[in-house]
Amino acid sequence: MGFQTPLYELSDYLKWTTNGKIQLPDFQRGYKWEDERIRQLLVTILRGHPLGVVMLLKTGNDQIRFKPRPVEGVDIDPSVSADLLLLDGQQRLTSLTQALTGSGVVATQDSRGKKMTRRYYLHMDTALLGEDRIDDAVISIPGDGVVRSNFGKDVELDLSDADKERAAGYFPVRLLFAGAETVTWLFALADGHRASQFHAQVVQPAGTYNIPAIELDTATSKAAVATVFEKVNTGGLSLNVFELLTATFAGDPAYYKEHGYDFRLNDDWKETQLKFSAYPALAAVENTDFLQAVTMLTTLQRNRKDSSDRPPAVSAKREDVLKLSLPDYLGWRDQLREAFIWASAFLADAHIFDTRFLPYPKQLVPLAAMKVELGKDADLIGVREKITQWFWCGILGELYGGAIETRFVRDLEQVPDWARGTSGAAVPKTVQDASFVESRLHSLRTRGAAAYKGIYALLLGHGARDWMTEAAFDKIQYVNLAVDIHHVFPHKWCVDQGIDDERRESIVNKTPLAAVTNRTIGGVAPSEYLKVIERKAVIDGAKLNDLLGTHLVDAEALRTSDFDLHFARRREALVQLVERAIGKAVQRDVDEGAPEEALDQFETTSAAVAEDDES
Repeated sequence: MGFQTPLYELSDYLKWTTNGKIQLPDFQRGYKWEDERIRQLLVTILRGHPLGVVMLLKTGNDQIRFKPRPVEGVDIDPSVSADLLLLDGQQRLTSLTQALTGSGVVATQDSRGKKMTRRYYLHMDTALLGEDRIDDAVISIPGDGVVRSNFGKDVELDLSDADKERAAGYFPVRLLFAGAETVTWLFALADGHRASQFHAQVVQPAGTYNIPAIELDTATSKAAVATVFEKVNTGGLSLNVFELLTATFAGDPAYYKEHGYDFRLNDDWKETQLKFSAYPALAAVENTDFLQAVTMLTTLQRNRKDSSDRPPAVSAKREDVLKLSLPDYLGWRDQLREAFIWASAFLADAHIFDTRFLPYPKQLVPLAAMKVELGKDADLIGVREKITQWFWCGILGELYGGAIETRFVRDLEQVPDWARGTSGAAVPKTVQDASFVESRLHSLRTRGAAAYKGIYALLLGHGARDWMTEAAFDKIQYVNLAVDIHHVFPHKWCVDQGIDDERRESIVNKTPLAAVTNRTIGGVAPSEYLKVIERKAVIDGAKLNDLLGTHLVDAEALRTSDFDLHFARRREALVQLVERAIGKAVQRDVDEGAPEEALDQFETTSAAVAEDDES
């Protein structure tokens, strides 16, 4: 790789971005700089301070055929070929191109991410006070050139045409490099001395502003480009491994030779997303997740093939993702696409139907990789049961919330053999590490917690049925009934009765219900709303008691509006539900004398409901 370090004037960069000599490689992220950041960039230039180095790559390299695209905001003929690709400095040069050329209107956003258009001006008198006042002199106004207040009713400043700009004393920065147009604007001012002074002190120094470049030659390899991105992308929007691999994979000569066109990882991911679009839970899968799964399978295969004393480690780490080759990716892509779709069905069986109640989206990475490793064995009864136990251990043990790459790897290495019952296979570390204590139920109050979502899904899977329609909350009914989690003892009633926040908002006092059922409950005591449900649903008390039981809710406690009894019995029932899911005992550390056979009581009720269904 060879390179030069030329120094180009800003005016040259602006000419090259607008005529297409400089373009972007298609894998570069979109333009995202905020209004204030652009204003400060202009301040930097007008003060003559350095703004950093840009990196350019000469085109014409047979090994790198990045597809070019114009700098955002620039309209050029598609047939125009780029001479240089902008590798580092996209946000800066895009900001300057939009602000300093053409209309000067920049498509940007505010600090909260709200999209808007802005123009930038220099208050001439303030700018003439010297470098220390430039920050005060540069202003940002709406794209139409008018500053309004009082919800748009009052005009505070109108710079919508050149005469109004001059009358108000604001010079448009779009004219800093406009040559004759700049002179025409300035010398139309009534005060000729002021115009000459501004041109000499502000416009001319800006016209000689230089930006250094690192210019990579045509001998640069695609691997070197990826390394460059990883090391020197300093624009505040560092590229993730997907974008870096896009650079690595682009222009792969072997792929081009075989297919006659270049491989585009962005386009390939869009195809993957299209395949996933029919499965709502897979909306949480990111392109980097997919690459991590590919990396684990690739490194696992290398580990097994290496007979040396120190085989390469199985990994999901960033540095190993970046080592993937295009053949590695293509070798696992189709299998993993199917594996993630299989994982979506697995989630549906666990009564997780959408991303709102998906406890750990990242847990899908090892799950899909395990499916590839297990193949058809993943659907065998015994194997599936073990995978399910591992799944719930990860969720209820809350083990996927921190640094997870090492756990990914351990799960892929350990779970398949254990699930198959391979002789000598140890219990996976995730299963060993999982623990749950009774008091955790008190602090599970919002769906932000993975264990909260997990218990909600377990309740659905346990056979919870709606109290007014008796509908089972399967995938279709879940959507049709607008099912969500709601209070058993209503919030208002609890507040009126002085029930503490900890127990009132706990998962122990919440359950999945259809929207219409929740509206029927309202804010009254359970002893009252149960009568309303019986009347509207045209059922007797015994039938409703059975339906309450499918939610592990104690009918006696509700009919007497006894919150303490309800909380103690349901807490114990949920503890036993967790124990069955993770296959190990839960530590009881809340001493309130909960009955020991709570879940068995509800199991009997659920069985009775099931028998009624069959008959």
